[in-house]
Amino acid sequence: MRILIIEDELQLARHVTRALVRNGHFVNTQSDGAAGLRTALNEAPDLIVLDLNLPTLDGFAVLAKLREAAHPARVLILTARGEVEHRVKGLKAGADDYLAKPFSLEELIARVEALGRRGVPVDKADLLRVGDLAMDVIHRRVTRAGQPVALSPREFDLLHVLMQEPGRVFSRTELCERIWQRDHEYDTRTVEIFVTRLRKKIDAGFAVALIHTQRLVGYTIQAPA
Repeated sequence: MRILIIEDELQLARHVTRALVRNGHFVNTQSDGAAGLRTALNEAPDLIVLDLNLPTLDGFAVLAKLREAAHPARVLILTARGEVEHRVKGLKAGADDYLAKPFSLEELIARVEALGRRGVPVDKADLLRVGDLAMDVIHRRVTRAGQPVALSPREFDLLHVLMQEPGRVFSRTELCERIWQRDHEYDTRTVEIFVTRLRKKIDAGFAVALIHTQRLVGYTIQAPA
């Protein structure tokens, strides 16, 4: 996921950034509320980790302006204000989750991954398209340049996740959790194998590849510019 951290404790922001990057996410940071709001509106991150006690514009004001603008990012409030009234106020203002300081990085990662699985609203369209690749969701059929592509059920499910959010880079861990769901059924190597199989069926023989690897991060599907 593309994650924006708005946090004025620079050392904490660095620790959180390193942990998120290790888990396959793209991370940007801002230490000022107004700058963080501008970045969120201009760059459209998937998730925002938002401190409440910020200079120039506090977290509640940032959150209110994001929701007024109908910004689709999920928001995880991260703050030393652990009192019930602040948690309730943040959630009522449009936050998706709340984590009070001090916290463990493991819990932060778990909450971020949970919000990632919640994702943006699922595309209910019967037909998805990325370039000349088309997916009939109802009948579970896929074509590229009008030619049918035979996929196994798991391959179809993996491609379906990618095609719902073209251009978004999915970490191997998130793809595992979305497709296989039970821990004992998969490891991240399984995802690599299935992506390789998809590439052979989707991209082989075409001048332009649609499925791309972001090194050390994950996979995305994207039409040529």
